[in-house]
Amino acid sequence: MQPSLFSEIEIPISNKFPSTRYQGSKAKFVDWIWNEISDIPFNTALDAFGGTGCVAYKLKDQGKSVTYNDILPFNSIIGKALIENNSTLLNHSEVDFILANHPNIDYPTFIADNFKDIYYTDEENHWLDRVRYNISKIENEYKRAIAWFALFQSCIIKRPYNLFHRKNLYVRLIDVKRSFGNKKTWDTPFETHFRSFVEEANRAVFDNGKKCRVLRKDALTIDSDYDLVYIDTPYINEKGVGVDYADFYHFLNGLVNYDNWSNLIDYNSKHHRLKREYSIWTDKDNIMAGFNQLIEKFQNSIMVFSYRSNGIPSIESLTHLLESKGRYNELRFSQDIKYVLSDKKSKEVLIISYPQ
Repeated sequence: MQPSLFSEIEIPISNKFPSTRYQGSKAKFVDWIWNEISDIPFNTALDAFGGTGCVAYKLKDQGKSVTYNDILPFNSIIGKALIENNSTLLNHSEVDFILANHPNIDYPTFIADNFKDIYYTDEENHWLDRVRYNISKIENEYKRAIAWFALFQSCIIKRPYNLFHRKNLYVRLIDVKRSFGNKKTWDTPFETHFRSFVEEANRAVFDNGKKCRVLRKDALTIDSDYDLVYIDTPYINEKGVGVDYADFYHFLNGLVNYDNWSNLIDYNSKHHRLKREYSIWTDKDNIMAGFNQLIEKFQNSIMVFSYRSNGIPSIESLTHLLESKGRYNELRFSQDIKYVLSDKKSKEVLIISYPQ
């Protein structure tokens, strides 16, 4: 399905958590999710496919010791800024340093040289080269993570569809009458967006009195000592098409791996995506094997699956697999909240699975 031209702007899950435009974000569902699991006794929680971090953040806000995990480099940095970080803020002078053009620095120009007319204007590409370099000079890892968060969000908000799935800068620049409302946001300077997102991230930082941490691992390799494991794997629809987050947000991972970016790009693609790597979670023929490994890995934990009623594998197949492992399962269906682009027949489902 073609993504909507309208930004999928999510309502923040609290007054502190930043807004998000991330494909598949659970921000709309997080209060419902918490309501369904709040009576379960647990202290330690793993968010195994963390994404934006909104569920991990909600668990942190409820006083849990949270481990956020995501295999994508840029997502793990977001987790560092919002979940693991409990007190560090990025101040105005540091933001000014990041945004300044320092005459004594010979800035690299990889983005300007390689991404002309793909995602951003020439001026914006040079801005990204400069700011990305300045961020790397911030010594404190949490201050640096907040700056990265602000840069990632600024990049996303200035993109048609909020994605990097195709070469389509022309959608921003073409002089036509528009029936959608993103033009002003796209034309807002990067610096303005960046400062705004730094403020959002700073407001989100808090200490819940518990140890929270971030991992960047394949979920199947994580140690299994958690009371509760929340699982929100990439979605495969009934047609067998999976959501490839690494492909949708490759540009952000490139920013993180700037010095090695040239070796990671698939130059046969018009939009210079990164070379694709296999993921069992986007493979409709093997995803059940992934779930089987996941269930065995966390066999002693309460497992909470966020799922879609029309996903592959089916809910029936997944619950049957859980039952075959001797687990007791409860299903909870959302009633009124749906994704912007979802089929009306598709609902958000929670599978709450208990070890026997």
